[in-house]
Amino acid sequence: MNRKIIAMAAVAAMASSTAYAESGNVNIYGVISMSLDSVDNGNGPTAATQGTRVNKVSSNASRLGFKGSEDIGGGLAALWQIESTINVDGTSTSTFATRNSFVGLKSDSMGKLLLGRYDSPYKFSTRKLDAFGLVLADNRSLMGGVAGKSSWMQFDGRRSDTLVYTTPSVAGFSLAAAYVAGAETMTSAPQTNGSAWSLAGIYQMDGLYGTLAYEIHKIGSPSTGALAGTAAGSFAGAGSKESAWKLGMGYQLDAYSLGFVYEKTSDNLGGAGAAAPVATCTTVGQNCYGHNAYYLSGKYRFGSNAVKLAYGKSGMLAGGAAGSDTSARQLSLGYDHSLSKRTMLFALYTRLNNGAGINYGLSTTTVTTGSTVAAGDGASLSGLSFGMTHAF
Repeated sequence: MNRKIIAMAAVAAMASSTAYAESGNVNIYGVISMSLDSVDNGNGPTAATQGTRVNKVSSNASRLGFKGSEDIGGGLAALWQIESTINVDGTSTSTFATRNSFVGLKSDSMGKLLLGRYDSPYKFSTRKLDAFGLVLADNRSLMGGVAGKSSWMQFDGRRSDTLVYTTPSVAGFSLAAAYVAGAETMTSAPQTNGSAWSLAGIYQMDGLYGTLAYEIHKIGSPSTGALAGTAAGSFAGAGSKESAWKLGMGYQLDAYSLGFVYEKTSDNLGGAGAAAPVATCTTVGQNCYGHNAYYLSGKYRFGSNAVKLAYGKSGMLAGGAAGSDTSARQLSLGYDHSLSKRTMLFALYTRLNNGAGINYGLSTTTVTTGSTVAAGDGASLSGLSFGMTHAF
């Protein structure tokens, strides 16, 4: 009897092992990035917040992911990934599959086709040029369209309901395209669909990097999904749209790295629904948030250390009030020290100066937790951050 039980257990164990092997590889990975931040909002929106300084522990895009692939023959492989934000500082509840999560196919000769939630090509084409990416001084304080301040929706975004295709690299060149179905809740024919297209051409060879990207948002009727407008003015749909294009260049030579990004946006969003900072943009079809912006960065590595410097500027908004300064500038300094290939200490200082008619803030809540501080028009914000990043 005991022999039969042992034999049955052995068979069950072998079956379980076989089933696990046939399920394909599952890789667990992640990054924990934490920092102690001290942020001064300069002059806040009310008398109670004038000169407020806030000290916080922040989780900087910390994440946990699962991914795998399966060879399905004919030169094809099935791909999948589920990646989630984990707020290690405990400021809010982490949610599942909030970052790049998808299923798709890959061919060495044809490229990759992914379906799910993914960074737009417009976004990922220049993220590597941000010397302070995913920390307090992230350049998306001013670049990539700041929703409600320099665009209707962010251009440097991660989109749900996305189909993404990327070509293989040929002589250093590759292309990426994405379609976003933004109106999943449309219920009647008079309503209009919201949608988005994002395109990027990329060249990378040796130490040279270059990219040209374009993205357009077609804004739908109110309550028709992520790319929906408001109930007033041209934001109600009927051809409302905004677009952006950008040029990015990077060069690395030995210990030196340089980066440059230039972008220009435009729209036809003028109408009765206009709000600050473009409340005067009331002519239907008027260009409201249209502006140009640029970003310069440099990095020097020596041993296990690196020092870096970045400067960004967002120009005047097309629909701002006459004589109102809606531009802003940001300067950032930083130091990194690698303890190993996977562990790094960092320190940075950043300062953002708003024009009298705009109130950009440091970083965004999608990058860090606990780092965004309310600011009033014309505020000069500053921040110090000391942290540690570990990848596993």
